[in-house]
Amino acid sequence: MSTDLEAELTRIHREEYAAVVASLVRRFGDIDVAEDAASEALVAALEHWPTSGIPPNPGGWLTTTATRKAIDRIRRESNRDTKHQQAAMIIDPTPPADPGVVDDDRLRLLFTCCHPALSPEARVALTLKLIGGLTVEEIAAAFLVPDTTMAQRITRAKRKISDAHIPYRVPQAADLPARLGGVLAVVYLIFNEGYLSSSGADSIRDDLCLEAIRLARLLRALIPTEPEITGLLALMLLTEARRPARVAGGELVTLGEQDRGRWDRDLIEEGHALVRDCLAINRPGHYQLLAAINAVHTDAPAAADTDWGQIAALYDQLYVVSPTPVVALNRAVAVAELDGPVVALAAVDRLELSSYHAWHATRADLLRRLGRSSEAAAAYDAAISATDNPAERAYLTRRRGQLSAD
Repeated sequence: MSTDLEAELTRIHREEYAAVVASLVRRFGDIDVAEDAASEALVAALEHWPTSGIPPNPGGWLTTTATRKAIDRIRRESNRDTKHQQAAMIIDPTPPADPGVVDDDRLRLLFTCCHPALSPEARVALTLKLIGGLTVEEIAAAFLVPDTTMAQRITRAKRKISDAHIPYRVPQAADLPARLGGVLAVVYLIFNEGYLSSSGADSIRDDLCLEAIRLARLLRALIPTEPEITGLLALMLLTEARRPARVAGGELVTLGEQDRGRWDRDLIEEGHALVRDCLAINRPGHYQLLAAINAVHTDAPAAADTDWGQIAALYDQLYVVSPTPVVALNRAVAVAELDGPVVALAAVDRLELSSYHAWHATRADLLRRLGRSSEAAAAYDAAISATDNPAERAYLTRRRGQLSAD
């Protein structure tokens, strides 16, 4: 198989896998059957396409082939009467009685993967496997757990969906805002794990970042009127645009020290356009406000040109929407630029975030700026011990070593 053909097959797999599996889940109501049939169809494609060529509609070819293989499997089952009835339904499927607010198989599957009855870990794993098309081995490697552990996690989640009769549908319009938040949180969690890995040898996982962005694009295409989806996509694009300058020499580079010439201007322009779309809708939400904050950062040609007043004002709005200690911590960083480290440190010390490495890192920097070197050293030590990301540890270690020179 040529390299070009192999790359094209990989692309088709990533782009079409979720649609094929989702279509089969709708017809069967069984995730395992859908996955097995989709995998068999992909094997058939690998056998036939190198000689016959890739068909004009590869997704349709895969869906048709997978459907036939699923029917064959059902007909081989021992309980033939019941299974033949299911096979007949597959051959002539009827539309679901309650399709939800958007009639799209992939969206129904995504909401099933992110159902609140499942644990957060299970939601992420199922989303990456069924929507992202990642293997169990790839997901296990991304989150640094054994393959068997991840396989068991996914198996338990699918069993939970079956045993609890979790519906395969998009919530109705009245329920969508509450359920959509969980879906967006899973997508953002995937992105954050890629952008600054919580552990492991790789400080940044490009594949997870790009997969989260792809999922957000899919969501926006399916529900284009929801501004929080647009906001999340904008946030991730503007963050992803800075990734080339994020790590240098194995060490994390903070926003103020990054080489802005290395930022991806195309992603920044797209992100800014999406933020403007959100502003036009004028229904601000958590992800939209985070995107707006990142838009201000990426709009400044140099760190010294950053409009910290606007950033602090946006954090004020964000705190109204999401009154969390992490939001307050990030606002304190902006306050330090406006009102100085004394005011910011007082705000940070009021927060109950002692188990959060960024809280210790922020305190360390503020204490360093105030010349309180011994306290800063202790804060740096706490921050270093609270993170396993190698690039972040390298940065914090260097900053701690510079204290005696400050």
